[in-house]
Amino acid sequence: MKIIVGLGNPGDKYAKVRHNLGFMLLDEYVKKVDIGHWTLDGKLKAEIIKTREIIFAKPQTFMNNSGLCIAALVKYFKISPEDVVIVHDELDLPLGKIKVRIGGAAAGHHGVESIINALKTDQFIRIRLGIGNLRTLSSERDGQHLKLEKFVLEPFMSVERPKVKHMVKQAVLAVDFILEKGVSQAQNQFN
Repeated sequence: MKIIVGLGNPGDKYAKVRHNLGFMLLDEYVKKVDIGHWTLDGKLKAEIIKTREIIFAKPQTFMNNSGLCIAALVKYFKISPEDVVIVHDELDLPLGKIKVRIGGAAAGHHGVESIINALKTDQFIRIRLGIGNLRTLSSERDGQHLKLEKFVLEPFMSVERPKVKHMVKQAVLAVDFILEKGVSQAQNQFN
């Protein structure tokens, strides 16, 4: 059994912001495979859809506390962290780029950091969805201070939406690859 988790923030206020790319991907995946509707599970602090082999989850904690939900899911369903797939936005990748990996540091992503702390391991699968753009990348190179917290909570600009739509479609395929062919095949195909 695997848990596929999309990271985001709950509530309509955050529905279309960059930080909710994990939620957007799961919504698209669930729509594509037509597996049901989200159900809120207060005990697990998540909206979930459960099939025989996969649990899909959207944490209803805020991003920085995602680990609370993931730890509860892992414990309740008795799943190893290696069978957890986390889908999240990634500032260090250019907009539209996808990377699949296992383990590694949080790289400043507070949601991933929370999960590492809660699970006491970094050995889970990640589908990293690039949201970086010239503004974020140039500010890092030039040493300028950019309010990254503000940037991730802004909606995508209209010129970015076609790239985002394409990236989400590709990430849906990446989830399928992981489930059907394994992580290394997904890495070969999408990295």
